[in-house]
Amino acid sequence: MAVNAIGIDIGGTKVLGGVVTGSGEILATARCDTPRAGGRALTEAIANVASELAQQYPVESIGVSAAGFISSDRQTMLATPNISNWNGVNLVSELTEILHKKIVLENDANAAAWGEFKFGAGRGRNDLMMLTLGTGVGGGLIFDGSVFRGAFGIGAELGHIRLVPEGQLCGCGIRGCLEQYASGSALIRHAREAIDASPLLARNLLERGDGTIEGLKGSHITEAARDGDPVAIAAFNTMATYLGAGIASLCAVIDPSCVVLGGGVIDAGELFLGPTRDAALRLIPFSGKHPYPEIVAAVLGNHAGLVGVADLSRI
Repeated sequence: MAVNAIGIDIGGTKVLGGVVTGSGEILATARCDTPRAGGRALTEAIANVASELAQQYPVESIGVSAAGFISSDRQTMLATPNISNWNGVNLVSELTEILHKKIVLENDANAAAWGEFKFGAGRGRNDLMMLTLGTGVGGGLIFDGSVFRGAFGIGAELGHIRLVPEGQLCGCGIRGCLEQYASGSALIRHAREAIDASPLLARNLLERGDGTIEGLKGSHITEAARDGDPVAIAAFNTMATYLGAGIASLCAVIDPSCVVLGGGVIDAGELFLGPTRDAALRLIPFSGKHPYPEIVAAVLGNHAGLVGVADLSRI
């Protein structure tokens, strides 16, 4: 049995850590707020969370996952979109100096993909493609039992394939990215467009929030769709069509056996997964003439990255 390891997942608002067994079980967790200053203050916050957990259980390695571009040697945060003063920081060196443990740094979507591959929806397979649908769309790829990182460590940015020429402007600087049409943020925009098109039908949906379009949240849309609200279902169907198109294009290049979808929008279950599968299978090249990948929901939830990066730290 593999020894326990610590996984720490860095978000824009919190630093969440956990002690993870070799079978993927979380024995204990600890957390703190993400320091707004970022930089050295964040390094020390990570170290404090790890130290708190290491006092409870013996561990030999610590994995840290974070959103952003990470160097190919998995030592340095090259660029991160939501954390101040963290670009160019050699996090592994800084944490090793404080903690005196083996430290592994990984992109958060890669870590989540590994977690689902080893312990979740992709267990028992040799490869998978994962898309995490949150504020944006993260991506992770497992090829032949290994994480794919690309030549420079920044591969598998699946949310930034160009889906709609001259479409919505993305934070990455180009227009028409998949994440502008298939993220949680995009779902809200699709719902608002459906409300504008059918204002009389939208009353039920709007009443789930504060009565205004601005007060509408993804959870309201999910609840309404489950209850059969036609405007909410239309928003999910629009998102599913775009996501299915993106999956179809990616599958033409990657050919995975399994596509795992994570993030809050999968709480809608088959209301969302069904139309996504239908769109992907309809739009995949040479449809009907070859095997299709299975498209399934993630099962580890918000702990996928923590569990995954803890396991990666053992390798």
